[in-house]
Amino acid sequence: MKTSGQAIDAPDSEGGAAWKGLTAGPDAAGQRLDQWLAAELGGELSRSRLQALIRQGAVSVGGAAVTEPKRKLAAGEAVAILLPEPEPAEPQGEDIPLDILHEDDELIVVNKPAGLVVHPAAGNWTGTLVNALIHHCGASLSGIGGVRRPGIVHRLDKDTSGVLVAAKTDRAHKALSEAFADHGRSGDLERAYVALAWNIPARPAGTVDAPLGRAADRVRRAVVPEGREDARHAVTHYAVLERYGEGGSGVQAALLECRLETGRTHQIRVHMAHIGHPLIGDRDYGTGFRTKANRLPEPLRSAVETFPRQALHARLLAFRHPITQELMRFEAPMPADMAGLVHGFRGI
Repeated sequence: MKTSGQAIDAPDSEGGAAWKGLTAGPDAAGQRLDQWLAAELGGELSRSRLQALIRQGAVSVGGAAVTEPKRKLAAGEAVAILLPEPEPAEPQGEDIPLDILHEDDELIVVNKPAGLVVHPAAGNWTGTLVNALIHHCGASLSGIGGVRRPGIVHRLDKDTSGVLVAAKTDRAHKALSEAFADHGRSGDLERAYVALAWNIPARPAGTVDAPLGRAADRVRRAVVPEGREDARHAVTHYAVLERYGEGGSGVQAALLECRLETGRTHQIRVHMAHIGHPLIGDRDYGTGFRTKANRLPEPLRSAVETFPRQALHARLLAFRHPITQELMRFEAPMPADMAGLVHGFRGI
């Protein structure tokens, strides 16, 4: 029998946050603190969010702060949690600098830096490209993409840099969304990436045609059997631009150009890892290759070991303007962090 929601003494709250007092009933004895709170709050906060709040000191038991989510409860203990201020129903504009390649009344094209999340989602409700676009474009930004994704017609991973277009009107949003959904099969959509990968492909160019689906952890993707329910058709074309390490150093790498025929989540990263060429710096799909850096000369070894992201850059985006039908083509130079790695590999 639960006896939740009973008031207890708790520190004063600040800002929009508020303390909520609970009392552990007999059925709470022996339960983990995070599990019990998740059940008591009825899904108001996810378990991972509760774990983060506990580690931040936002939960007390018996008047003392607790920072261990798996701390076991005893019946009758008084628990207080500082509930965060509710997230706004819609993303808010934030003054985040944008590297604008083109802008008109219908659309905006930017060079997204690595580390910038495209749209708000769990764990990243602020500080995203959408927040920056709302601040820059104001009310003109198309809302057809949903409350938390205004203007977004395609995306790049947080740690992938490069060219991205967003719609400023609903008619541009509709036309661009259709072009990206069609993957350029019946139009002029063109997307090209540069990637720094381990090993040198046996052929100067090739195609990876392998369906993608969810991996076991539901965040990553994996090559899956074609008949699986969540399998999605995925095709990546690649070409070798530069080859490194053929002089006998024992470590080889290649600079690749990758062109998408489809646009699945993590597609290039998964496909390249699938054929034995995971991207340097990819902590999701290239962990089995991280020890290769041990055989690299300094300072390249340290540069590879500390590189904070996958070495992937969307260098080219071309499409028909949704209103004028002008063929538009935008390129972004390789960012300094990735260019530095390439320079280092040219020396081995």
